[in-house]
Amino acid sequence: MMLSLMARRPGNPRWSSGNLPAPPPKVPGEFETFAKQLGLKEQNYADSPELQAWCRENRNRCYIPEWLLKQWGILVSDNDL
Repeated sequence: MMLSLMARRPGNPRWSSGNLPAPPPKVPGEFETFAKQLGLKEQNYADSPELQAWCRENRNRCYIPEWLLKQWGILVSDNDL
């Protein structure tokens, strides 16, 4: 029986050959999920009182687009995190 004398190179062989792993799939966050449940499109976000109330309640817990927070005058506090 013959043993292979070739040394293995350290690291992930797929990286060295240029075959990078695929990025993980994009998953919608809670904001996007709630907006979709309300049947809203991005251009209608600012006109929704339900979405505004949800954003005020969840402003320190979930991602909310910065432009929307500014438009509604909602301040985020990092003290609650």
